[in-house]
Amino acid sequence: MSKAATLFLILAIMAIVADQLLALPKGSLSTIIQTCAGIFASLFIAALVVGRRIKFDPVLRRAKP
Repeated sequence: MSKAATLFLILAIMAIVADQLLALPKGSLSTIIQTCAGIFASLFIAALVVGRRIKFDPVLRRAKP
């Protein structure tokens, strides 16, 4: 996992925990925190997709005896 993906995962988890621990009634602050959590989760998925690089070696090599 790339550093960016790890960062976005941690931020998303922190936003979810902050929303759950918020003692205030559900209001605009809770909506903002939930939106941030959704954005960070989306960026986490995007970072996983972008960071995945499949390495292909077109040269077929034979094992030497």
